[in-house]
Amino acid sequence: MKNIIFMGKTGSGKTTLCQKLDQIDLKYKKTQSIELYNSAIDTPGEYMENRRLYNALITTAVDAKVVAIVYDATQEENYIAPGFAGMFCKDTIGIITKINKSNEDQINLAKERLELSGASEIFEVDTVDNVGLDDLFEYLNKI
Repeated sequence: MKNIIFMGKTGSGKTTLCQKLDQIDLKYKKTQSIELYNSAIDTPGEYMENRRLYNALITTAVDAKVVAIVYDATQEENYIAPGFAGMFCKDTIGIITKINKSNEDQINLAKERLELSGASEIFEVDTVDNVGLDDLFEYLNKI
């Protein structure tokens, strides 16, 4: 069983979080299918962007202890349905990415949307500058 499954829109930072978690070199690429890392599951952004593919997220999440909804604070559109976390019978957290490229209003809006989705705890991170990753990884190590 993996510790965490990352779900979010294309380009939100899911793959980068997986690579940071496993301490491997960052390789920017488009995730085409579900990918397994040592302690994480990476999902294609299309699974979150297309509600007809939610069943793939639900099925894959069975193999994780925690669900993480990854939200890029620089984006304008909301793609997370209120109550989204209710589909999973496990703890769901929110991760706001790209906070160093975002302003306070964007971060607050991201928090609001993740809270509405049902995220129990929200982490603010920037993977380029390694901001907030220690808190997130400490949380994951406690699982």
